[in-house]
Amino acid sequence: MFSIDQIITVGFTLFAVIDILGSIPILLSLKEKIGEINAVKATLASGVLMVVFLLVGESFLKLMSVDLQSFAVAGSIVIFIIGMEMILGIEFFKSEDTKTGSLVPIAFPLIAGSGTLTTIMSLKADFGDYNILAGILVNLVIIYVVLRSLSWIERILGKAGLMVVRKFFGVILLAIAVRIFKSNIGTL
Repeated sequence: MFSIDQIITVGFTLFAVIDILGSIPILLSLKEKIGEINAVKATLASGVLMVVFLLVGESFLKLMSVDLQSFAVAGSIVIFIIGMEMILGIEFFKSEDTKTGSLVPIAFPLIAGSGTLTTIMSLKADFGDYNILAGILVNLVIIYVVLRSLSWIERILGKAGLMVVRKFFGVILLAIAVRIFKSNIGTL
């Protein structure tokens, strides 16, 4: 059933992985290249990807003969690397730069990319589906608001503020990755 504690943890975890605030400079650059970003289309596409992966990701893993705990351990390593990227400012995961609009590269891979989908599957090892779904929905609202108000957020936070937010959530991600790794490594 619903647990406020779990929803908050899942929500913050996904918020840190999606890093919509840290993506504002990228989003602003894309906005200059492709024109107006369709916030509704990008948010809905991201949501569909995340929910589909939440619902059928486990079945897909079974089809590939991978158990959830193994995926959670692998996912914790990916989350750890993403956290390191955020803290060190080094890009380990390269994303393709295209001009195809709100769906690519914004919905995928920027918002609902491999890190987000891996995190959703990793969270399934420790949290209930309803709580993960609630965390996804909370993040979709945040994503929509951020996409609609990119210029305003950039003015308010400034470059230094964006960097502080990114580094703070990088440390949070490292701690979450260690917890997921620790809680699932013993079951292998």
